[in-house]
Amino acid sequence: MANVKLSQVTKQYENGFKAVHGIDLDIHEGEFMVFVGPSGCAKSTTLRMIAGLESISGGEIRIGNQVVNDLPPKERGIAMVFQNYALYPHKTVYDNMAFGLKMQKRPKAEIDRRVREAAEKLEITDLLDRKPKEMSGGQRQRVAVGRAIVRKPDVFLFDEPLSNLDAKLRVSMRVKIAQLHQQLKEEGNPATMIYVTHDQTEALTLGDRICVLNSGQIMQVDTPVNLYNYPRNRFVAGFIGSPAMNLIEVYLRKLDETYYVDLGIDKLIALPARFADKLDQYVDQKVCFGLRPEHISIQEGDGIANALPARISVIENMGNEKYVYFDVAEYQMISRIHDPLLSMSAINSEKQFVLDTEFSHIFDIATGDNLTLD
Repeated sequence: MANVKLSQVTKQYENGFKAVHGIDLDIHEGEFMVFVGPSGCAKSTTLRMIAGLESISGGEIRIGNQVVNDLPPKERGIAMVFQNYALYPHKTVYDNMAFGLKMQKRPKAEIDRRVREAAEKLEITDLLDRKPKEMSGGQRQRVAVGRAIVRKPDVFLFDEPLSNLDAKLRVSMRVKIAQLHQQLKEEGNPATMIYVTHDQTEALTLGDRICVLNSGQIMQVDTPVNLYNYPRNRFVAGFIGSPAMNLIEVYLRKLDETYYVDLGIDKLIALPARFADKLDQYVDQKVCFGLRPEHISIQEGDGIANALPARISVIENMGNEKYVYFDVAEYQMISRIHDPLLSMSAINSEKQFVLDTEFSHIFDIATGDNLTLD
């Protein structure tokens, strides 16, 4: 295993388009790092630069203690798993997994041992004599992962490896990759893994840390819990989480030493006292108010703090919970409700929504920065 360090790495194409804007990132030895972001954010480009499949325009990439800017992929100590499997169709699973080791002229006994160990880890021992066309997509992707394992690289690189699989297979393969990382760690051979995905569920469930990218820039690098609960900016707040955080532009008010957000419907919602020293300069200015759907409930009764009467426009039944959309001024907000008695007949009715602002965030309109972080 090895750490990976990017220092002021840029990528600019011949037509002048700058895809990556001087990013700095330190990936620790044995860490599972996930790159996530919308299409075109340069997550795959960054991964390919680490792999040596894409040249860099500036900066430095280190794998372990070695600068690898000018090294070809085969000399970087990496193994890559692609979304299209990239298996040899005429070779058996065994030969696909053994091919790289044969090219390295490893002893036959060592090749056999490594292939069978990897196959056992991935539960594909019974597939070793099959060819790719005789297997499902999930099985082929496990073979592609196995081919990477047998090489015992310093760094594993995954470029959206599950995007071609159906939903059920994606879940099982995601679990398998997480188990593999944990198993290698328990065996005393922790693997540094860098994983690219646009699927935030994969990112949140797999990553030790997650690097959120947008337009070739790093928005935040943090643990899944911190990204979800303490987003550094409006982009991360809106991108991480499903359903997405409610983000509405409101005016900030101050009355009797209490700060409020003005929803524009003659309704003020009180903010926590701990926000006070952070918001004074924004009084009577427009800010962005953020609150996750699970922190909005439906409650009946008088005198409840931060209660907001609103009309239900849509209910999405998700099985054990419901996503309830309601209208506030020109905005549509969403709450995440665990209430088996709430039925579709409630659509177009008015309910009392209660906003738990202890979990809210306030973002600067111009910069997008989270003003309420400690």
